[in-house]
Amino acid sequence: MRPTPAEVAAAADRLLPDLIAPGLHVLFCGINPGLYSAATGWHFARPGNRFWPALHRGGFTPRQFDPAEQTELLDHGLGITNLAARASARADELTRDELVRGGRELVDKVERYRPRWVAVLGVTAYRVAFDRRTARLGRQPESLGGAALWVLPNPSGLNAHFTVDGLAAAFAELRAEVAQTGS
Repeated sequence: MRPTPAEVAAAADRLLPDLIAPGLHVLFCGINPGLYSAATGWHFARPGNRFWPALHRGGFTPRQFDPAEQTELLDHGLGITNLAARASARADELTRDELVRGGRELVDKVERYRPRWVAVLGVTAYRVAFDRRTARLGRQPESLGGAALWVLPNPSGLNAHFTVDGLAAAFAELRAEVAQTGS
């Protein structure tokens, strides 16, 4: 189902529910839903978003799932949430306060659902949300709500710094660490 341009425009500020369950191996945390995702109800749904190919090519799923199949991630011990719940056309439309509040809410979710790992998708948003000005991609020295913490590149098609191959390699590094620590 492809939403019409009017349906996409009408999705501004709409909320997209988390895909989460207790005891996940990895909880992926995006910045916020795009309008296309909010219009469909599926995370990372915009054609051109590289989350799904990177997730598969990084070794997390046996095949590339379509966003409409997102609930199947739970069967693989994977979930999705966002730092900010409200949809926008671009992540840079979010305020610093929204990201900081979202960081606190993410800690609460992690403490409640107890995933083993949290992977934040976007180093700049991570830096703002958790006041980690010098954070880099990869494993972080601190934990988050009791979970091990990794920062991945933002898979949005607007992030021209990373190709699908580069994203897949970053996801594969996390997958190797998750496997090494028991999942």
